[in-house]
Amino acid sequence: MLQLSDEEFQLIRTLVYDNFGINLGEHKRNLVIARLQKVLLAGGCSSFREYYEHVVRDPTAHSLLTLVDQISTNHTYFFRENEHFDFLVEEVLPFIKNNKKRDAKTGKKKLRIWSAGCSSGEEPYTIAMLLKEAIGNEPDIEAAILATDISVSALETAKRGIYTREKVAHVPNYLRQRYFTPLKDGAWQVKEELKELVLFRRLNLMTPQFKFKGLFDVIFCRNVMIYFDKPTQRELIAKFHRCTEPGGYLLIGHSETIDRNSNLYKYIRPSIYQKI
Repeated sequence: MLQLSDEEFQLIRTLVYDNFGINLGEHKRNLVIARLQKVLLAGGCSSFREYYEHVVRDPTAHSLLTLVDQISTNHTYFFRENEHFDFLVEEVLPFIKNNKKRDAKTGKKKLRIWSAGCSSGEEPYTIAMLLKEAIGNEPDIEAAILATDISVSALETAKRGIYTREKVAHVPNYLRQRYFTPLKDGAWQVKEELKELVLFRRLNLMTPQFKFKGLFDVIFCRNVMIYFDKPTQRELIAKFHRCTEPGGYLLIGHSETIDRNSNLYKYIRPSIYQKI
């Protein structure tokens, strides 16, 4: 196993933090070694210092994307933290159907949801299934889901929409039969009608400004901010606030919190906040 010196670890920590906001504490040292060692050897690097120099000198930034792909943790599954999806169906969608104003140009009620840190796609596809079930193809509602992540490989998996038998175990059988196609190897593939609802895009949440054309009714950003320090979290929440419809919602992970004195979102229930 290659050795990672304190100096090398600090160089990689700073590089990752400055570019992606991810805070690699000392407890992540072994993770860095385990996940980057193969990349080093495959690239012909004999030390982490040599690998670091290669990454910062790569004019294409491809090496930097490979680095964050390896460092990012993409653990997720369908219907994870199901209380959020219950809230979406029971509280948000009825409000959209009954109270939201129609768009002046299209005459339809627009529903826009952002899955920020979508990983390999389980979250946005769960949302898409619930939208299909709740509003179907209602002509009055125009629904769209934006799903973003920093990891190129995770997004490629999401776009393919193919999941192992174990991955779809959390999907209720009737939904699996309705929205997935079984494959010969036991895997399941997301049907096109769901894929049409979701737009996958690569996005670094550390981008100074999110240049979206419209605002979102609901933003899911769950179990992402745990990798950021407090200043980075505050900056990100402020950016989310600027992208949220008045009265819209921000849903975060159950282990995450928002400062209730920020005057940006009000607390609704654990991990659910509404724009002030």
